[in-house]
Amino acid sequence: MSPMDGKRRLLLLLVLVGLFGLSGAHCPNTLRQYTAPEPRALPPSPTLEQVIQVVNDNNSQIQTFSTTHATLSVAGFPSLRADIAFQRPKSFRLRGDTAVTGPELDVGSNEQLFWFWIRRNQPPAVFYCPHDQFAGSAAREMVPIEPELLVEALGTTELDPALPYHGPEILPNDRLKLSSIRETVNGPMTKVMILDGARGWILEQHVYDAEGRNIASSTASGHHRDPLTNLVMPTSVEITCPTTDPPFSMRIHLGNVQINRLANSQGQLWTMPSYPGSPWVDLSDPKIRRPSAISPPAVSRVPGRRPRLW
Repeated sequence: MSPMDGKRRLLLLLVLVGLFGLSGAHCPNTLRQYTAPEPRALPPSPTLEQVIQVVNDNNSQIQTFSTTHATLSVAGFPSLRADIAFQRPKSFRLRGDTAVTGPELDVGSNEQLFWFWIRRNQPPAVFYCPHDQFAGSAAREMVPIEPELLVEALGTTELDPALPYHGPEILPNDRLKLSSIRETVNGPMTKVMILDGARGWILEQHVYDAEGRNIASSTASGHHRDPLTNLVMPTSVEITCPTTDPPFSMRIHLGNVQINRLANSQGQLWTMPSYPGSPWVDLSDPKIRRPSAISPPAVSRVPGRRPRLW
């Protein structure tokens, strides 16, 4: 892997993580990883309404989650220890480090914007982009998919009853297939979900563009029922972007994830940080059109509150 490929992989990794909000899946063997038998929540041939109700009954109740023992890995780079926190609708924070080098990355988002800081990036900077400016920004060239769809890739996906769905189609191994089409800034996108047919857990998510190309997929494993809230989340999530150059994949192990126990006093988590020697760079600045064109910023202020994109 060339140094340029490595840098592009790392940039894509950080932006993807900074935009996510959490749902997931893995492979047909995922069911073998469940640590305790779970009762059926769906009949053998469920209706669409039954699937939507079961999925949303669990996922809509996940208002926050956090973990202090996560690991983050991507091909070609050493794994990082990570702290991760999430709060609806799209407040997110991931801070990664190693025992030897200390802090290596800081990725986050709040109601107005998302950001990422990479310790080893040259030039050093805290890159950010307002959510409502994403479609026309340099960040758009780093991430080939809308933030809204990326947010759904990690564990709290809700099914919108107003969307037109195809399915549920019954698949082998007691699984279900559900697909929908939505309009995005890049044209119509088709989203295909594979669900556990007994419990309604989302096992796989695949997004296809108007030409039918798979531009992003997520898989999840190790689904775990939180003993205090009785809600279920995956503990390991893998995300792939097959059409990027080079193709990209990463895996997040959530470790000791806790659901709905994040204190309300954690507001500082959702504030864009300052790092000495790393000025703020607004990726929505029209002078910044490509990742390779990123240079020391002309912007050094945090923007005010802006309208939400979704």
